Amino acid sequence: MFLIVGYVIILASALGTYAVHGSLAALWVPLEYIAIVGLTIGGFVAGNDIKIIKSTIGALPSIFKGSKFNKMLYVDLLSMLYEVLAKVRKEGLMSVENDVENPHESPIFGKYPAISQNHHVMEFITDYLRMMVGGNLNALEIENLMDVEIETHHHEVMVPGHVMAKMADAVPAFGIIVAVMGVVNVMGSVGEPPPVLGKMIGGALVGTFLGILISYGFVAPIATLLEQKAEEGSKIYQVIKVVLLSSMSGYAPQVAVEFGRKVLYSSDRPTFGELEQELKARKGK
Repeated sequence: MFLIVGYVIILASALGTYAVHGSLAALWVPLEYIAIVGLTIGGFVAGNDIKIIKSTIGALPSIFKGSKFNKMLYVDLLSMLYEVLAKVRKEGLMSVENDVENPHESPIFGKYPAISQNHHVMEFITDYLRMMVGGNLNALEIENLMDVEIETHHHEVMVPGHVMAKMADAVPAFGIIVAVMGVVNVMGSVGEPPPVLGKMIGGALVGTFLGILISYGFVAPIATLLEQKAEEGSKIYQVIKVVLLSSMSGYAPQVAVEFGRKVLYSSDRPTFGELEQELKARKGK
């Protein structure tokens, strides 16, 4: 939503101020629009393999949606982890084996659809709970493995943002290419009257204008939003890591989820009282 609002402000600022002392019709050079868009798409296709192209296109719809990683989601996550760890502390690690092996049939995970429907998050949780149940790895080994997996995930989800940022850097150059093509056309028409040449030169310069406007006004904001989405989507794995490692180190479930709560950004972090009240309210449900 804010992306559209930003686009409206950008267009109003650029075109509105120009319209005060010029004619907007002078900016309408359809072939230059087509050339710049074509060059941009061509550069995108040529510079990335099919896997990157698919992931980038697939990530684009997320920029129009609000963040799903909010305080309520993290309260659900911490409550679910607390319930799992409380069961482990009371009945032993083997008591969660069925939950881990069949998460979609688990009565615990089923209470938290916002978490259980996220395939990657559930896979991360169940994989490390499975290692804990197996008992073959110590906390340090699991922590190192978690760090590698989180880093890999972070790198993967950051790719669309990096790709769009590179596209934003390239578009001004494409605008210059289009402008130079226009200048070449002008040089071939030097015998025309000054009004005609002036119009042709103005049309050529529109390419430079479009390249810069599209780059910094339209493509760069998309790159920034994709990077922000990737950053906020990685925080949940850090929370899970801290909670599970705290439990492996011998801390009580209440203390382990408190460690996880402290990892959260202040805007998404429930207070100690809010989390405690939520855990008490959900206990026994």
